[in-house]
Parts: sequence; structure tokens; C-alpha cells
Amino acid sequence: MSRGSPQLTEARKEEIISACAKLYESMGFKEITLKEIGAATTLTRTGIYLYFETKEEIFLALLAREYDAWVEEMQAVMARKEAMSREEVADVLARTLTDHPRLLRLLSMNLYEMEANSRPERLAEFKVSFGASLQTVDRMIQKYLPGMDDAGRKRFLYAFFPFIYGIYPYTSVTEKQRIAMEQAGIPYVYQSAYDLTCHCLIKLLED
Repeated sequence: MSRGSPQLTEARKEEIISACAKLYESMGFKEITLKEIGAATTLTRTGIYLYFETKEEIFLALLAREYDAWVEEMQAVMARKEAMSREEVADVLARTLTDHPRLLRLLSMNLYEMEANSRPERLAEFKVSFGASLQTVDRMIQKYLPGMDDAGRKRFLYAFFPFIYGIYPYTSVTEKQRIAMEQAGIPYVYQSAYDLTCHCLIKLLED
């Protein structure tokens, strides 16, 4: 790859995004800095500025990558299966979505900061990936549940996608949070991300 080639640019971006993803496994969003991301790559912090202006832009690109991976999974299922029941559609959506816990964590914890501190062009790139997920879910409903009309699908999409933002906090409670709930007289009942999502989907798809 020649210096400055599109292939090199993409490779550098992927290296930066992957370094950010690795740090996010053991650190919080606020703890991670451009300096630390740079130290986890072959680039300097100054070098990172050639591709991303803020750490939020890096995280937004990571979130876009997570959406793209979810879309790929859904498309693979649709290519294999000619027919599915409502329950099977709910299972596939829940399973493929919860295969990406990083996506759920980023959505629930840090999306506002990422969007607010990213340039318009970076935000537009992210929205392409988000839009692809919305369109793929819609195509899945059209293919497997043809009895649902346009209005029904729209109601489903605008109930399901906001619901996604709340999955992580409900299924990733810390010990401190659990104790605080008990002290407040709120019994905590654990549900996996899959169970919570699948139960919600079955209800929403009854439309």
C-alpha cells in the first residue's frame, strides 16, 4: 500500500478503531483518551488527528462497525431462510443483536457525547450504518411477516429501536447497584439481554 493510499487510510482507521475497542473492554468511556488510544497503535497522537479529530469520532466509528456487523448477521440469516414464524423472527433479532454487547453498551452509555463531539461528516457516516440496520430489520419483517402493513412496521421499528438503548443497563447491573436496589426495596430479577429482548419483540410483533 502506498503512503496516503485509500487502502492505507482505511487500514489506519481500522487500527485506531480496534485499539479503542480493546481499551473499552477494561476501561470506561471517560477514562479513555486520545493519548491512550495512540499508545495502543503504531501511530502517535498527532498521527491519529489525520483520521479523527476527537475520541468521540473514534467511538462513533466503532459503533458504526458494530451496527455493520449486526446487519451482516441479519442478512446472512435472511439469505439462508425462506420462511420464519413470528417467534423465530423474534429469536433471530434478539440473538443477533445481543451477539454485540459492545453495541448495546455504547448506545446506552455514550451515544449523546459521541454525536455531539463529532464533525457533521463523521456523524453522517455513522448514520449510514444506523440506517442500514433500520432498513434490514424492516426488510426482515416484510419478508417473514407480510401480514404486517406499513403502519404496523413503522410502529414496530419506532418502538424496538428506542428499546435497544435501554437493554444494557437492565442486564448489566453491578453489585453496588444491586445492593442499592435491595436497600431501596426494589427486588432485582436478573434477565439476560437475549431474554429481555426476545420477550419484548414477541409482544411488539403481535401488532
